Amino acid sequence: MRGPINKLSDTKIESALRTARKAVAAGQGKPILLGDGGGLTLQISKTGAASWLHRYMRLGKAVGLGLGGYPEVSLKLARAKAEECRRILAEGRDPLTDKRAAETAAKLARAKGKTFDDCASEYIADHAAEWKNPKHIQQWKNSLKTYASPIIGERPIGEITTADLKRILNPIWSNKNETASRLRGRIESIIDWATAHELRTGENPARWKGHLEHLLAKTTPEQRADNHFAALPHADVPAFMEKLAAQEGMARWALEFLILTAARTSEITGAQWDEIDEAAQLWTVPAGRMKARKEHRVPLTARALTILRTVKAFSGKTFVFPGQNKDKPMSNMTMTALLRRMGRSDITVHGFRSTFRDWVGEKTSHDFRTAEAALAHQLPDRVAAAYARSDLFEKRFAMMRDWEKHCIASAESED
Repeated sequence: MRGPINKLSDTKIESALRTARKAVAAGQGKPILLGDGGGLTLQISKTGAASWLHRYMRLGKAVGLGLGGYPEVSLKLARAKAEECRRILAEGRDPLTDKRAAETAAKLARAKGKTFDDCASEYIADHAAEWKNPKHIQQWKNSLKTYASPIIGERPIGEITTADLKRILNPIWSNKNETASRLRGRIESIIDWATAHELRTGENPARWKGHLEHLLAKTTPEQRADNHFAALPHADVPAFMEKLAAQEGMARWALEFLILTAARTSEITGAQWDEIDEAAQLWTVPAGRMKARKEHRVPLTARALTILRTVKAFSGKTFVFPGQNKDKPMSNMTMTALLRRMGRSDITVHGFRSTFRDWVGEKTSHDFRTAEAALAHQLPDRVAAAYARSDLFEKRFAMMRDWEKHCIASAESED
């Protein structure tokens, strides 16, 4: 049975606050609870601040629902709020659940004016610190501005539909698949961000697994490559390596090392001698220089080690493949310029990673996980990734030895 209510008065509250403030001034402040009855309580913190709580039991657990600070919420208003809480409880509902639902509804109402472009700008600002390379931020902005903004930029974030995603992606899905895939992932991340901020509800219309994968046409490896990542067919690699061996300059060695290790351009140009353990046949790329921000161990085959020994005589003290200034890394366009001098503007440096991946899938029995680990790709399945603790170094070593044999199948490159 409910006990007496309305036990407090404004006079009692002010007297308790004066006492609390004197204790705070004397360095003896401590929490005080003043009950008005029926669950309504004024809590005074050890700093002297006061606020209202409605205390009740729900499903065997004690709950404290905040009703606002005192004196902003007066004793009279606090009693009215407490009475409303008791009415909700009498109807079998939970006042805390109702309050949260009302707050969510209010946020959604305010978010009706927040557009996709608004959310995209805030998402990029929130994550900019994670993206070490300024080019990455610009790529996000450019792709969204070019493809997404004209269709959904001014659309409220909560009103974006699957049909909108199809309108964005269909025109570029076949002829610019790499761009389209990255764009889809970026839109998905922005919409997930908006959902986490309670700016929208429901499923993410940009989700791939179990959703867009059934609505967009399957693509070929050629379509997935995109022109800016044009790759050399793996059958042509041995002949290419022979022509590469006839070139001069540091770029020739850097490109061959890149091909043999299936590394990214930035990983090669930033490679430093203190990352190399020749005895262990190991190159350890630190997390700060990896796209996934995770340390990557690269097995070094015999030919890769030969390249390192060759360049050491005319390399710098820090960088394995320096630029014209030995104290600075090679430009990320140097190897691209070499391809142009060789008359191979039809392929890209980055495309050699695709060449390697196609060779593994089409010509070897090495498994998917080992190939993806060699490329330092994150597994798309988050559950599988959580269990994939090993970097499969020994399996990758065997695979890279096979890749080296393929690359120099026709003839050994001269040192």
